[in-house]
Amino acid sequence: MTKKDIIMKISDDTGMKQVDVKEVVQRTFDIITNSLSDGKKVELRNFGIFKVKTRKGRMGRNPRTGEGVSIPDKKVVSFKAGMKMKIDVEEDPSAKV
Repeated sequence: MTKKDIIMKISDDTGMKQVDVKEVVQRTFDIITNSLSDGKKVELRNFGIFKVKTRKGRMGRNPRTGEGVSIPDKKVVSFKAGMKMKIDVEEDPSAKV
C-alpha cells in the first residue's frame, strides 16, 4: 500500500476531498519525521512506537580488495508494533467478516 492508496481510502471512507486528506496525511508524516529527527520517541497507542537508535560503528571489509574499512556510528529509526497491531496481523484474515 502506498501513501496515495492511504489517501484514496481515507477520502472514500470519509467523503473528504483527496487534496484535503493529502495535506493532513503529509502533515502527520512531517510531524513524525521532525519529532524523530529531534530525538523524540513517537508513540501511537494500539499502533506502535517509533524511536531513533544509534547503531554502533564497526570494522567492515571492502569485498573487492579485502581491505578493512571503518564504518562510523549511524542513527536508525526503529519501530515496535503495538499489541493491537500484533494481534490484528497474526489473526487469520479469512476469519474477518
